[in-house]
Amino acid sequence: MYADGRGVEQDDEQALFWYRKAVEQGNAGAQFNLGKMYENGSGVEQDDEQAVFWYRKAAE
Repeated sequence: MYADGRGVEQDDEQALFWYRKAVEQGNAGAQFNLGKMYENGSGVEQDDEQAVFWYRKAAE
C-alpha cells in the first residue's frame, strides 16, 4: 500500500518499515518486494547485490 500509494500517501520509508517487519516473519512476498526496493533504489540506496539476495531468499 505505502509502496504504491494505494489508499495512503506513497511513502517508501513506511513501505520499507512494513516489508522488513514481514521479512522477519519469513514472508516471501515481502522479501521479493524488498528486493525490488533495492533494485530500484526506492527508500534505500540502490544495491544490486542486496536485490539479488532478497530475490533469492524469496525464491527459496
